[in-house]
Amino acid sequence: MEKIVIGIDVSKNKLNFCLIVDQKILQEIVIENKLNPVKKFLVNLSGEYNLCAESLLLCAEYTGHYTYPLCCACAELNIHLWLENPMQIKYSCGFGRGKNDKIDARKIAFYALRFQQDARFYSLPDAALHSLSLLLSERDLYLSDRGKYQGQLTDQKDFINPADYKDKQKRLKRIIKEINLSLKEIDTKILFIIESDPELSNQHRLLCSVDGIGERIAVKMMVETNGFRDFKDARKFCCHAGVASFAYTSGSSIRSQNRVSHRADKSIKTLLHMAALVVATRMKGELNEYYLNKVAQGKNKMSVINAVRGKLIHRMFAVIKRNQTYQKIYQYSIA
Repeated sequence: MEKIVIGIDVSKNKLNFCLIVDQKILQEIVIENKLNPVKKFLVNLSGEYNLCAESLLLCAEYTGHYTYPLCCACAELNIHLWLENPMQIKYSCGFGRGKNDKIDARKIAFYALRFQQDARFYSLPDAALHSLSLLLSERDLYLSDRGKYQGQLTDQKDFINPADYKDKQKRLKRIIKEINLSLKEIDTKILFIIESDPELSNQHRLLCSVDGIGERIAVKMMVETNGFRDFKDARKFCCHAGVASFAYTSGSSIRSQNRVSHRADKSIKTLLHMAALVVATRMKGELNEYYLNKVAQGKNKMSVINAVRGKLIHRMFAVIKRNQTYQKIYQYSIA
């Protein structure tokens, strides 16, 4: 039998499967989004059609944590799983009217059949990197909440009844104190995981040797690059982080300046922006002189800061590739 291509629409509680063979829909079924039901379905499917693992291609949109049971099931059964960017599938399917999970599963299945030669198979990250990813997400959640509560402490002090504010202040400070304790526990756990893994510990040490790169950026880079396995080229990661600039021209009427794309991971871009600001405006060195020279030439400050972000990314990839700490051989110019 020919290869069965399966499109999967992932939601919190269920998975919609659409099986197609040679442009024909073979079967459509809904499965509970839990590990055991998914494994049972895939095993029964292989037995029903007498298929080996190589005869199946599963394609689903990447929807974060909701794909975890499916990923685990495919990993245990050694079945190829392709997690594609939802926007890539959406823009390749043409115009459509109406939407439901069954239709979405069909669209994903026909997309996978059409572009199966471009499939990039997903593999679960190491347990340590997966734990780090979860801890970073949790820490971001707590930091966001702490900022909201701290804003309440300062913004409302002069605009509500003093007695009411005093009671509210007590409650807010109690919550903030608990959040700070949770953040401290997370930071301790992150450090423990890194120190327990020789490869991660070495990468963390190398990344932190680069000027402007602290522990938060180093950990985020290891998670985003899957330990520098998913990204081998600094230029590709610049595109992923929204640092690379692209031309926007069309015919003779549109002649826009090059600019970065909004299709990027804003979380790593934010951290890189803060690091670039520090090394460009606060730390004496090569990047500081680069920033001052470009600004003096009339370059836009934000464009120069973006260039500094790119330089930091290239330096981080360089120390990992060479497996040595960053060497400061720059000599200051004589004023």
